[in-house]
Amino acid sequence: MDTGTNMDTGKPPENIKNYTLEALHGWFSAKGEKPFRARQVFQWLYHHRIADWSQATNLSKELRATLSMHFHLGGLALDSRLTSRDGSLKFAFRLDDGAVIETVLMPNRTQYTVCVSTQVGCAMGCVFCATAAMGLMRNLSAGEIVQQVVEVARHLPPEKEVRNIVFMGMGEPLHNYDNLMDALNILQEDTGFCLSARRLTVSTSGLVPAILRYARDGVRANLAVSLNGVTDEMRAALMPINRRWNIEAVLDACRQLTSENRYRITFEYVLLKDVTDGLDNARKLVRLLHGFKCKVNLIPYNPHPGSAFQAPSMEHAREFQRVLLNKGLLTTLRISKGQDIQAACGQLVTGGAFAGKIPAREGMEPEERASG
Repeated sequence: MDTGTNMDTGKPPENIKNYTLEALHGWFSAKGEKPFRARQVFQWLYHHRIADWSQATNLSKELRATLSMHFHLGGLALDSRLTSRDGSLKFAFRLDDGAVIETVLMPNRTQYTVCVSTQVGCAMGCVFCATAAMGLMRNLSAGEIVQQVVEVARHLPPEKEVRNIVFMGMGEPLHNYDNLMDALNILQEDTGFCLSARRLTVSTSGLVPAILRYARDGVRANLAVSLNGVTDEMRAALMPINRRWNIEAVLDACRQLTSENRYRITFEYVLLKDVTDGLDNARKLVRLLHGFKCKVNLIPYNPHPGSAFQAPSMEHAREFQRVLLNKGLLTTLRISKGQDIQAACGQLVTGGAFAGKIPAREGMEPEERASG
């Protein structure tokens, strides 16, 4: 990509994919150009997925030269691509500063889902998650988030399209709230990826101020909240964030979310053998979620090197599920894809990323970042 100096400003070109359509309208208007040019550019960026400004053939040469001077296209360097037995693909992308993130493409019979990262590493410190061992290096920009979808889409068969995006890769999405919102805006724009809100799912470990802000902002995307414990003692031992915002605080925020937005929230629950998978925990989970319009997504633990946790048998996981179903609680059992290439939930981690990390209890404070 062109990252030379802009002779007009003395600064390197910006990543144009950090711009929402509204922001790009404003940029064109300030340059004396017709605002409809923004929609044309969005089509080239996200429908045609151009790799060079010369490919935007319905723009004049003068305008392309101006765009090239001010903006680069935000490409990500592919470090590696691994293929799972189940057809999933795991991509390692290198960013401009040398950091590496991972993105996963998951096929099923009719469509493709992309699991994107929102941070380099993660500050939440969940003890069962490989990404947590990295600590947090930095947030991704909106352009770096969206570009993962652009890059992965280039690896699809010509007749196939990305149909679902899940923000469940590296990082805590709501810890990077503003950039996440811009990325959601771009992905839903009809000249962007034109994805409906029901095809976008944001997963959070339970940043209460950010969940409340999500409700106030009326965000058009599904929210999945990780519980992973039915008592504060259990959850705090697995997820340090529970020491700041306990189960009651998280559920209170979720009640406001469902009241404000009137949609079904998803609660994620990781099944750890002999830790969270007891059938008494299933019954307690039913009581905790009484009155919620919700779905429970049970996730048998995905092992990774260095972890002492184990997954329960699939038979036991289904027994746990039956307890919830028998009490009228809509419950799915996730069959994780890409385990053999360390691409499943909780397995994403990049080697060499530990230098310069921000430990979970230092650096960006979730409460401050979420309310900014």
